[in-house]
Amino acid sequence: MIRRLYEWTMSLAESPHALWALAFVSFVESSVFPIPPDILMIPLIVARPREAFRIAGIATAASVAGGMLGYWIGYGAFESLGRPVLEFYGKDAYFDEFALKYNAWGAWAVLVAGVTPFPYKVITILSGATALSLPVFIVASITARALRFFVVAALLWKFGDPIRDFIERRLGLVFTLLLLLFFGGFYAVTYL
Repeated sequence: MIRRLYEWTMSLAESPHALWALAFVSFVESSVFPIPPDILMIPLIVARPREAFRIAGIATAASVAGGMLGYWIGYGAFESLGRPVLEFYGKDAYFDEFALKYNAWGAWAVLVAGVTPFPYKVITILSGATALSLPVFIVASITARALRFFVVAALLWKFGDPIRDFIERRLGLVFTLLLLLFFGGFYAVTYL
């Protein structure tokens, strides 16, 4: 099953609609979708190494745009949904205190979440809910997402064939590691 999924992803990477699919996945992943764009970006770059940096640019731009959607979800939905719940439980003052602390370090939170496997969507929504400075959020998002996607693109561009061979020979291991990173990020959000 994993082999078929890999082959399907590689065939998608070679299709004329692959860049649109990458842009869509990058956009929705930053606000609501659980699957990271790397799942499509990596095979795309392996299949099209000459376009590695263009692909990284598309992933970056779409991801930052999706991050803006996440920010606005947090900003708009918190006042209408989140704050009334906190007020009901008498915890709204705690959130205001948390928001002050978060905003003092918010740029670093966006940078860390944007580069690591930590779910970026959590930070985009939290940044909106705490009303983190929008220019700070945008600059940190561009920096983090560009760093993440362009480093991956550079590594794949430079070492593409050996990496593709490694992935194809050890597909089960690679898939398991990606799942561990994915679920580890959600575990960190939930329990840490």
